Amino acid sequence: MWNEQNFPEIVEAGRDTSLPEHLSRNRDALDESLHQTGAILFRGFAVPETEDFDAVVQAYGAENFPYKESLSNAVRINLTPRVFTANEAPPETSIFLHHEMAQTPLYPSKLFFYCNIAAEKGGETPLCRSDILLEKMEAADPALVTEFVTKGVRYSHTMPGQDDAGSGQGRSWRSTLGVDETDQAEQRLTALGYEWQWLEDDALHVTSPKLDAVRTLADGRRTFFNQLIAAYRGWADKRNDPSKSICFGDGSPIDSEKMEKAIALADELSFDLQWQSEDVVLIDNFLVMHGRHPFEGTRKVLASLIK
Repeated sequence: MWNEQNFPEIVEAGRDTSLPEHLSRNRDALDESLHQTGAILFRGFAVPETEDFDAVVQAYGAENFPYKESLSNAVRINLTPRVFTANEAPPETSIFLHHEMAQTPLYPSKLFFYCNIAAEKGGETPLCRSDILLEKMEAADPALVTEFVTKGVRYSHTMPGQDDAGSGQGRSWRSTLGVDETDQAEQRLTALGYEWQWLEDDALHVTSPKLDAVRTLADGRRTFFNQLIAAYRGWADKRNDPSKSICFGDGSPIDSEKMEKAIALADELSFDLQWQSEDVVLIDNFLVMHGRHPFEGTRKVLASLIK
């Protein structure tokens, strides 16, 4: 419970109500609650298969954010036009706290997660209210928060020419940018305000335009809306070095000790969602960060994004 609000809010199945019916009947009330709490867990409803989850998302009635149109770094597999695998990174890979696609100019406002198969061990999804995190950061280091507000941030990473499912950052530049040729990639990057450099082995190194690190919500609350923690801790593979993945929007470095303090605060505030099969979670992407702990055995968690 944070600020006298349950986190996440839990909605348990009624005797005769399906989850699609519950969402379609209560959309306005759920949206109001979601804006306050940041995450709602729907538990005990019958959602046995991918098609049932797709029906849940459709019943919610919001505009789809197709994964193929995103600039996400992760390799994912679409199962329906709305539903895709959460991340194809290996089970031993930690996916650290982040707001979905906040390292790009294009990001969803909300996201659904659905647990089809819970892992035998591990695989929890940490959730962190980033408005509370920003309050804690400002109390500990107000000058750092001011820098994030005034300077913004930039992200750098290298994309392979073909998808690399062995990396959490392995989506190819062709898939990420929705193009086939290098000149098409350069045109798309120019339109989006990115800088780039072609590397050996058909790889592409890119640096984002200046992006916000702090977001102000409609009610005046501010959130630590970015991918700084995930990039600093986890953007590591044969192409990427996390120590070179982030900087302030003016190109100046972000102090590593201060990043470590922000990470410690986020870890302290995080709630580990322990999945049960057929769980569905709705998350406000502007308010709550999420991640994934390593796991053993089979784990099948699917996702759907909302514009």
